[in-house]
Amino acid sequence: MGITTAASRLGVTAFMDAPRVELRPNWTKDEAQTVIRAVYRQVLGNDHLMKSERLVSLESLLSDGCITVRDFVRGVAKSELYKSKFFYTSFQTRFIELCYKHLLGRAPYDESEVIYHLDLYQNQGYDAEIDSYIDSVEYQENFGDNIVPYYRGFETQTGQKIAGFPRMFQLYRGYATSDRSQIAGSASRLAAELARNSASAVVGPAGSNSSGWAYRASKGGNAPSRSMGGAAPIAGSNSRMFRVEVTKLVGRGYPNNIRRLGTPTARRSSTSFIVSYDKLNDTLREVYLQGGKVASITPAN
Repeated sequence: MGITTAASRLGVTAFMDAPRVELRPNWTKDEAQTVIRAVYRQVLGNDHLMKSERLVSLESLLSDGCITVRDFVRGVAKSELYKSKFFYTSFQTRFIELCYKHLLGRAPYDESEVIYHLDLYQNQGYDAEIDSYIDSVEYQENFGDNIVPYYRGFETQTGQKIAGFPRMFQLYRGYATSDRSQIAGSASRLAAELARNSASAVVGPAGSNSSGWAYRASKGGNAPSRSMGGAAPIAGSNSRMFRVEVTKLVGRGYPNNIRRLGTPTARRSSTSFIVSYDKLNDTLREVYLQGGKVASITPAN
């Protein structure tokens, strides 16, 4: 069952309502092709697949009944196609996040899972790393031999940790996006919060709410040393410092009458500021005047 009644606002309705793609007994060639397309979409993270990239021999084995859907998933994940899209181009922790998403349909639950797979790859190599997901009890219980993996992280089910739900939104950025077209690039999405054993807030995918704009940290995760209204207090000051994360911020140079006339508005962005306590109210007022939305306020020292 769906874990939330806000599926439409979070952009996951397609996964809540869609039937599981399965190769049932007495299947037809057309049904086999449906399964093949679904596996490519899931395992390749919705990335565009050119005709020349298709794994024709592997597809033929499935269409002829020589291998199961599970074997086909394994073949795609071990292929040079998959490696070129995700393994060669991603940091190790990012690759492990993608394997969890593509092959088990969820996000990592804790740092120990990532460490396990880092050690496994280091000691036994790439094929053993992929097999560890597909030969796991978790895979067998959820997908068996004939069901295409799907995003389980959006559902309530036995053994599913709640922390996996908001983390899944860090990995999933919308039905029309791919895992190679996201703004954060090849960087890990979950390394910091897994190390802290914390869970992030749910950040809706692109196009799911308010035109898809929600706070997204920069790749470096850095905040500037200046506040919106001027320099931060001198070191040694007794004033407490806060990190203010803001989204939907529009510069002062784009007045409201431009938007009323239907002219394209300025691009809205996510940013963060280091602000002293005595300037916090002024900063929040400035954010409001610029059409921004405060995503979080946390101590910075």
